[in-house]
Amino acid sequence: MTDHGIALPDFRLHVVPAVVALASPTWQREVWLDRARFENLAYTVHVLFDDFCDADDPQRSLGYSLRTEQGVELMAHLGTAYGTVQDTVGAGAPDEAYLDSPHWAAVVAAAARLAQVMVHNDLMALRNLHEAGHPWPPVTAQHGPEGQAEGS
Repeated sequence: MTDHGIALPDFRLHVVPAVVALASPTWQREVWLDRARFENLAYTVHVLFDDFCDADDPQRSLGYSLRTEQGVELMAHLGTAYGTVQDTVGAGAPDEAYLDSPHWAAVVAAAARLAQVMVHNDLMALRNLHEAGHPWPPVTAQHGPEGQAEGS
């Protein structure tokens, strides 16, 4: 696995939670269907298809919000699964129609696999940074972890 690094880490901070939300039917029903909440399916779709990635053509996101070719491949699979549901229920359908679609399980499964890979890739990148001498939290000469003075 080649980690291409992330040129736009702020983008990834939006993409990973959106993928995790798509992998969680409980979250979808409790949050997306609650009209008092900000997050819904449309928000998640905008994150993954418009704003921070392009799930229809994720290769362009490699090195920006996606770390590996495997992530690109799985994002494309997620984009295809979502497209199948959208073609079936219609682009303007309410969130409930998407969640009740017989094809929605394929979206959840694709998102779950992608979420697993993305989190694993981030943990490996963090491990590699640590092994290269970049500890977390950062330690300075005057302060230890979390900004605590040495010896306190």
